[in-house]
Amino acid sequence: MYKLYSMQRSGNSYKVRLALALLNVPYEAIEVDILRGESRTPDFLTKNPSGQVPLLEVGDDRFLAESNAILWYVAVGTPLAPENRIDRAEALQWMFFEQHALEPNIGAAYFWLSLVKGGRDLQTHSLEDWMERGYGALQVMENHLKTNAYFAARQLTVADIALYGYTHLADRCDFDLQAFPAIRDWLKRVEAAPGFVSMDWRPADVDDPASIAAGA
Repeated sequence: MYKLYSMQRSGNSYKVRLALALLNVPYEAIEVDILRGESRTPDFLTKNPSGQVPLLEVGDDRFLAESNAILWYVAVGTPLAPENRIDRAEALQWMFFEQHALEPNIGAAYFWLSLVKGGRDLQTHSLEDWMERGYGALQVMENHLKTNAYFAARQLTVADIALYGYTHLADRCDFDLQAFPAIRDWLKRVEAAPGFVSMDWRPADVDDPASIAAGA
C-alpha cells in the first residue's frame, strides 16, 4: 500500500489525494504540517531532502516527490494518463503550465493569504504581482476551455487534476472567477467525476487524522 505524506490544506497535496480517490487506490495518509516545521525534521529530510509535501512512499526506501510527478506515477495505465503521444504531450504541457504560471501565483497567494497568520501584511509587496500573473494564467485557461471541455485528450486527465488543485481555491485568496464562466463550468465538471472528493474530505470513522487509511 502506498504511504502518502501530505498536508490537508495544501493544494499540491490535494492533487494527489484527489487522483488516488478518483482511481480508488488504497493508501495510508500521514498528515505533515509544514507550518509547524514538520517537513523540516531530520527524519522527514531523509525521505525528501527538499522538505516538501506531498511525498509518496512507493516501496521500501523509495520515495517520490513533486505533485505532478506523483500524479503521473499513480495514473499510468489508467484513463487519467493519456496513451496517445500527442494527448500525453498536451497533458504534460498543461501540467508544466500549472507549475510555472498558476501555482507560483494563485498557489502562493493562497498560502500567504489563507494559511499564514498575518501573511497578507508580510507579502504586501508581492500581492500585486501574484494577482496580475494569476489572472493572466486564468485567462489562458479560460480561452482554452471556451472550446474544450477538458485540457487534454477530450476527457478528464491528470492535467485537469493538476490545474484544479489551486484553481478551485482562487476565491479564497482575492481572485474573482465571475469573469471566467468557462473555468467555472469546468470546475463543476471535475467535481461531478465519479469518486471526486473535496480538499476537506477525510475517510469516515477515523479517530487519528495523522495516520489514516483511505481509498480502500
